[in-house]
Amino acid sequence: MGWKDELKRFKDQIDQKFTEASKPESQGPQPPPVPARPAELYWQPQFHPDVPVGNEWDAKLGNGPDGWGNQELQHYTGDSANVFHTPDGRLVIRAIANNAAPTPELRFTSARLVSRKALGRDRGVLTAVILSPCATGIWPAFWLLPQEPFSWPTDGEIDIAETWNGDHVNRSCLHWGFHHEPQNHRVMTTTIGDMHARPVRYDFVWDQPNGQPGQGKMVWYINNTPVMKHTPKGNRPMKDMTVLLNVAMGGNVCEGQRPADGHYDMVIQSLFVASDPEHGGWSRFEADWASPNTPLGNTY
Repeated sequence: MGWKDELKRFKDQIDQKFTEASKPESQGPQPPPVPARPAELYWQPQFHPDVPVGNEWDAKLGNGPDGWGNQELQHYTGDSANVFHTPDGRLVIRAIANNAAPTPELRFTSARLVSRKALGRDRGVLTAVILSPCATGIWPAFWLLPQEPFSWPTDGEIDIAETWNGDHVNRSCLHWGFHHEPQNHRVMTTTIGDMHARPVRYDFVWDQPNGQPGQGKMVWYINNTPVMKHTPKGNRPMKDMTVLLNVAMGGNVCEGQRPADGHYDMVIQSLFVASDPEHGGWSRFEADWASPNTPLGNTY
């Protein structure tokens, strides 16, 4: 073999190695953006097996008035069968369906957690990375309500992540009126076709100068993309809001559908409240707020 042929063969080998090194990883469910270290961390519950869930959260119990107002089927418990920390540092809310159980209290069980701490700030960022169960009759939610006691709905409700009946659609919502008052609701839907197979990052950013109810700005983000914006509504300031995590079953929202026997896990990989938005800070927030591409949401 001549020296020119030898040189060509050597170059071809180098090119092949470079090409292989440049190939993308095999396709499949991709993880959400990894939260960077926030400028200042206000609150981050510890998801460790040796830390009781009750250190950071109050567990609501029972079936509530009229099935928590929606004729839901589940009976909430604080049992370790329904809510627990995993060895790898996750918080799991597990809804369990057993249609053959002898009593309603045993047929459908789940957990509903309310943070012991309120947001406590006039501005900030609430972030969670969540793997949501998607199935008929299942309704996981990550949302905000004022500290108790409060008057629903006029004191305000903010929904950051919720999906039902396995439709793989997230609802970002703001409520400050009753169901017959469509002008007092805002909803924006976002289809996430693989939300059952990969964790999704949700950020909720608010700025309410001087803590004045009914004033300020809010932007909802999914995987760093703004999906909705609105002015805070309701009679309570943002700093009074608490964080809720739950998995409901059946009821009006699920159109009366019942889940099949089995368990349905909502897995919270991380959750924290921080001082500043990532990926551009408050200037990015102001730009997203001002952008006509960030919708205000729809009425009912």
